[in-house]
Amino acid sequence: MAELTGKVALVTGGGRGLGEGIARALAAEGVAVMLVARDAAAIGAVAAGIVAAGGRAESMACDVADYAAVEAVVAATRAKLGGLDILINNAGVIDPIAEIAVSDPGDWARNITINLVGAYNVVRAVLPGLLAGGGGTMVNISSGAAYRPLEGWSAYCSGKAGLAMLTKAIALETAGKGIRIFGFSPGTIDTEMQVKIRASGMNVISKIPRAELSPVAHAVSGLLYLCTKAADDMQGEDASMRDEAFRRRLGL
Repeated sequence: MAELTGKVALVTGGGRGLGEGIARALAAEGVAVMLVARDAAAIGAVAAGIVAAGGRAESMACDVADYAAVEAVVAATRAKLGGLDILINNAGVIDPIAEIAVSDPGDWARNITINLVGAYNVVRAVLPGLLAGGGGTMVNISSGAAYRPLEGWSAYCSGKAGLAMLTKAIALETAGKGIRIFGFSPGTIDTEMQVKIRASGMNVISKIPRAELSPVAHAVSGLLYLCTKAADDMQGEDASMRDEAFRRRLGL
């Protein structure tokens, strides 16, 4: 994918799972990557691995719920890596897993703050620069939970539903301005989040055996595809790894 060589990407939630996977995949295509997460050690290790493999990467601890901290990350990305072309808006949490009647209000609000407000914060900090530079790519990590209520996941489902609408709003407001915006539902993939989900024993997702979860690599291939011109006709949509037509594009 020579078209990606020389570009710069910001990946939130980059310390593990899908975030780590896409950061490594982008770096392998010649993209310089800024990894962001609250866990400084995790993103530092991923960045070091990318550099050891011959890529370019930086890492910076940040809570996406803190807008000032997000602004500082965006400024550091441009200063250290020479620009910013791609945003992978991946940071998110599943907790609290609890029925509404017994849920903790503070935990519920924290979920929305990270999964929705945090995602907005990153878009808000990145978008003006992309517009001023003539465009760029943004991918908001969505979920089937945005469209399907699940017991115990009221906060997660609500936050992801809000994020799906935010993606549509971005597409509306930036039409014709060079912004490639996508939602991306990776499917039920084998990540650390799924460990928490299985341990909860709540709703049908927790009952899926680990052996039946999709590999992270499949979702990474879909996310990488959205960063290329081949996906231009899908702008403004929520691409899903459960969509057979999309999977065919990826050769899966």
